[in-house]
Amino acid sequence: MSKQGLFDEFPEVSAKQWKQKIQFDLKGADYNETLLWESLEGIKVKPFYHAEDVENVKTFRLPKDHNWKIAQAIFAGESKKANTKAIDCLKRGAESILFTIPNENIDFKELLSGIDIERTPIHLDFKFLNIESIKKLLEYTDGKKSEITLNVDLIGNLAKEGNWFYSLEQDHAVLEEVHNLTSGVKEITAIGVDTTGYQNAGANMVQQLAYGLAHANEYLNHFSNITPNALNRPFSITFKVATSGNYFFEIAKLRALRWLWQSLTSKYGIESNCHILAIPSKRNKTLYDYNVNMLRTTSECMSAILGGADTVANSSYDAIYHKDNEFGERIARNQLLLLKEESYFNQVSKAAEGTYYIESLTQQLAEKALELFKQIENSGGFLSELKKGVIQRKIKESSQKEQQLFNTKEITLVGTNKYQNQQDRMKDDLELYPFVKTQPRKTIVEPIIEKRLAEVLEQKRLDDE
Repeated sequence: MSKQGLFDEFPEVSAKQWKQKIQFDLKGADYNETLLWESLEGIKVKPFYHAEDVENVKTFRLPKDHNWKIAQAIFAGESKKANTKAIDCLKRGAESILFTIPNENIDFKELLSGIDIERTPIHLDFKFLNIESIKKLLEYTDGKKSEITLNVDLIGNLAKEGNWFYSLEQDHAVLEEVHNLTSGVKEITAIGVDTTGYQNAGANMVQQLAYGLAHANEYLNHFSNITPNALNRPFSITFKVATSGNYFFEIAKLRALRWLWQSLTSKYGIESNCHILAIPSKRNKTLYDYNVNMLRTTSECMSAILGGADTVANSSYDAIYHKDNEFGERIARNQLLLLKEESYFNQVSKAAEGTYYIESLTQQLAEKALELFKQIENSGGFLSELKKGVIQRKIKESSQKEQQLFNTKEITLVGTNKYQNQQDRMKDDLELYPFVKTQPRKTIVEPIIEKRLAEVLEQKRLDDE
């Protein structure tokens, strides 16, 4: 039986009619004061959305062949141990590996031995900058159609540490050499933009998007100024993004990021799709009632998937206070496996497309971020604003506003600032120091410091145990 015309007998209801019905049901209460709320980004959220809200909104679409992969993060302090762990994780459901490379002693042949790198995407997070190490990796992968992401991010290191790896000139010289070595290999993505530090330090979503875009634009500017055809070769980039607990906003954030990147690269006359690597935020994770962290990371991974992330690397529920452990990592990986295989998130990753609320949020976040991006560029660009301390100051202002909302319980972290279990004891269970570490040192810019919302409250509770 044809379903055409199934609802023809029902009259269309306009947004105005819906609002009138809601106002009637409020029985005199003010519609705006009762049902509207404003986000940290200055976006007023309505109680309902209608087709009229997206009449002039350009609907965002993911690529038809979009598919996301489960990544396992592994610290590669010792090549052999990291390799053994990676192979085990791949057998247990991981589809991609994110190796953190702490020093130049890494043996890539040993690290990648036994891993089918033509079928398993490899992401690398270098904690140093060394062209010889990258050359050794490229020698090992030469002739293999392996998807390798190097995530070379000079500016991200400057923002986080306050210093270049070596100096502005030397760092960019290495970056240019890496680009020249990899630009002809479409399977390798050399440049990364790490925006997780902005989120974990308290930046709102508009700031995260604008700073990430301006951060990436520094690289585009640099390469376009080296030689006229520097960007004519394939140019790809990876955005590392942290997702937090504002579920629908986080979906819209990732969609807006991809949209903004496409808009930016079109101005350079290039086509460049970005790869989005998503991880859960640290900012809302808690020491007490730590099992709630599993619920938080599940929600955050769902946002990342529906927002269009290409790779999702979950965090263990106990990552802020425990060293790497098999149980925590297995639970984190299984969360993603449940979402993909049993909740069918591998089939419905485009479910957010066309939804009035999310389409409206995507448009508003993108527009606000673009406006802030233009302000940054008109003031000299991201590096200039970072050196003047403007970026740091703006993030601090946003962080303090969010912190105040947490302190007054307008932002709730269950088990921490509401519904505390007074019997919880954590002092003897800490393997890692879970608070901001201060290490006085000379820096050329003020570092952007990550800090969790619950730190002050948790320190007080630890002192009272």
